[in-house]
Amino acid sequence: MDHTAPLIDFPADESGRRSSTAFGRAVVADALRSVDPAAAAAAERETDWRAGYPRHFRALLEAGLAADGAAGYRIAEAGLASVQARIRHRRDDGDVTLAQALTAAPGQPLETVEVKGTARPETEVVLPYKKELLRGDALRRQLDAWVTAGVIEESGAEAVGAVAASPDWLDLSDQTLVAAGAGTEMGPVASILGWGGTVLALDLPRRPVWERVEGLATAGAGRLLAPVRGETPGADLLNDLSATAQWVLGFDGRLILGNYVYAPGGAYTLLAAAVDALGSHLRHHRHDTALAFLGTPTDVYAVPEAAVTDSRSRYAGRPARAKAGALLTGGRMLRPNYPYPGEPGINDSLVPQQGPNYALAKRIHRWRATVARRDATVAFTVAPPTNTRSVVSNRWLAAAYAGAHLFDVEIFEPETASKLMALLLVHQIRKPRSAAPAAWRDEAFAATHGGLWRIGYQLRTALPLAAVPGLVLSR
Repeated sequence: MDHTAPLIDFPADESGRRSSTAFGRAVVADALRSVDPAAAAAAERETDWRAGYPRHFRALLEAGLAADGAAGYRIAEAGLASVQARIRHRRDDGDVTLAQALTAAPGQPLETVEVKGTARPETEVVLPYKKELLRGDALRRQLDAWVTAGVIEESGAEAVGAVAASPDWLDLSDQTLVAAGAGTEMGPVASILGWGGTVLALDLPRRPVWERVEGLATAGAGRLLAPVRGETPGADLLNDLSATAQWVLGFDGRLILGNYVYAPGGAYTLLAAAVDALGSHLRHHRHDTALAFLGTPTDVYAVPEAAVTDSRSRYAGRPARAKAGALLTGGRMLRPNYPYPGEPGINDSLVPQQGPNYALAKRIHRWRATVARRDATVAFTVAPPTNTRSVVSNRWLAAAYAGAHLFDVEIFEPETASKLMALLLVHQIRKPRSAAPAAWRDEAFAATHGGLWRIGYQLRTALPLAAVPGLVLSR
């Protein structure tokens, strides 16, 4: 066996090649097949998956709107079944599924390292924003301003306000957050620890990652526990999934599995599949396990009529220079976000530069949230576009984000976005909602999209123009 490859990998074809492209194309086709056979066939025939994937991910959303939105559940179920049937765990005696790997006896068990915070727990809602700490009336004014500007849906502002009015909700001593991707900037680890909570931290056993996580724990007021085998704490989910599952199940109490992992390229899809399998395994053994996810704003969503109406009003009132710019580009740039009124509208904010592996990983998260919400507590929130390291490392995206304000899109700083998402996590844990008959409505709840749902222009026809001044600003 090639031990340089991760143990969790894509399926091998007849030649032994393991392709993320073939995997992604097959999963999308499988998800579509029972609802829209023609769209499934189109995905299977796609010869340039890297360039052509956006239209097939849009088809997943459009097909899910059939049967008054109930078809979204069938697509999610089929997509997840395909992922878990196809992803392989490589062993010397042959490949097995992730479910089979998780039920097998793990090797050397993981030990535990603990870090206790040194601060006093925060007992009120405080949101860092533009070098200020917003609380009370100042926080309410900012939430109202975001709603007026179309940055956040009103349900999101109301949810944050509800947490602010019930600060006792911040005491999560009756919960334990299992943070997959504990070191990521968008995750809620710092907030949960600041409120005095307990976090089981899952991230790679790499010294820079652990130093960041340990720093968050020391500065907080809670308790952080991490698996360890060797000198540096951490666990590699692509190579040590079974031992990690055993370690997590060794802790008592109600678990919240938060999926905040990220990796470049095909590794992100593999991680999404691994954490999804871990979640199913935990829920099998601990039925009260809750799940938490952050949706990317750069995806395809069905949106409520209020967002469509607002966007169309903004487009109708666009300045003359925007109309001239659209004409000069032959209608390729500055197209309307929603050509037609009504509900639901389709917001297509996929950014091709992020690639099909990123899109599929995030879709796996969405599918699991959709399916699990019918019998479990699920916290899913569309997160705002944010200046994280993974974004600004891409020069084109960094430039587009730097100029996005010209199109009324607000790009958040990580400390604001992560705290806001943590507050919405608390709300959805404390006030769980039943699954809606139409799957898309649950995804729209509390969406903090930064304005992408309500700007006048379709994102892909505005971002290139935002990137031009952004290249100057980013320097």
